[in-house]
Amino acid sequence: MATRWGICSAGKISNDFTVALKTLPAEEHQVVAVAARKVEDAQEFAGKHNIPRSYGSYEELARDPHVDVVYIGVIHPHHLKTCLLFTNAKKNVLCEKPLAMNTREVKEILDSAKRNNVFLMEAVWTRFFPVSVEIRRLLAQGQLGEVKMVRSEFGVPLMHVPRAVQKELGGGSLLDVGIYCLQFTCMVYNGEKPESIQATGVCLETGVDETVVVSLKFSGNRLAVFTCSSGVQLPNEAIIAGTKGTIKVPSPIWCPTSLIVNGKETQFPVPEPGLPLNFMNSTGMCYEAEEVRQCLLKGLKESSVMSHADSLLLAEVEDEVRRQVGVVYSQDGQ
Repeated sequence: MATRWGICSAGKISNDFTVALKTLPAEEHQVVAVAARKVEDAQEFAGKHNIPRSYGSYEELARDPHVDVVYIGVIHPHHLKTCLLFTNAKKNVLCEKPLAMNTREVKEILDSAKRNNVFLMEAVWTRFFPVSVEIRRLLAQGQLGEVKMVRSEFGVPLMHVPRAVQKELGGGSLLDVGIYCLQFTCMVYNGEKPESIQATGVCLETGVDETVVVSLKFSGNRLAVFTCSSGVQLPNEAIIAGTKGTIKVPSPIWCPTSLIVNGKETQFPVPEPGLPLNFMNSTGMCYEAEEVRQCLLKGLKESSVMSHADSLLLAEVEDEVRRQVGVVYSQDGQ
């Protein structure tokens, strides 16, 4: 039986997620409804993607009995209330990253999912790419020996994008692009909490971070450093260095399609899209969608690859980095 998806928000990322779902077998994944704040937007989206039902409010989608799981693609500051709307309606949820604006909000979302006995996952799509699966396999086999250093960067010029620079829209490079570097580090170090966090950064006049450099120290003298920026283009590569070898993830590290292990490169292409995409390699969102389906089939309430604990760790480190850099959102004072 197909997993029946509802799409919450008719924006750019929701478009790409829907295109990604269409690369999977129709007997396994179906988009049955879409909701937007304006019914016209939902109807236009539904027409474009051949979706049977369209709603002009998120509440109507939450009441749709024929939806198994909801993909939430709204802007960051709306994640909390939108997640709670659907978890309280007993809907399973895949919510875009960052799961919420801070640790307090993340805990509220996770508590609600547990209380309502529904599946919930933060859509850190990179974790489910074949490249990431292969990295975890190589690390588990000890191919690199003991990992001593993880280095990554993600920088793209986003000064022209309002949601990247305006505080009330959840702007800032850390939550938008830095989260990819942080999740990569946390994946390599198996969800371990860093012993120390040192961050320095440059903020915009709007009060959000433009460029941030973060150094993390883990147990056993293992280190990580990452740079994120919404002001400049960076190489957007990652390195894992161990006592027996090195893994390099070439750009784009947030949606990687190749891997270099001790100098030898392997390609892992993503599916071809059936419709135009807004973002690079977006069909790779099919991997997280399939993970959701497999978890639901097994009756799981969270994924072991991107667990609730993983989401909590990301939020805790992000909060500390923001504290050191001096970025405060309105949500932090509540």
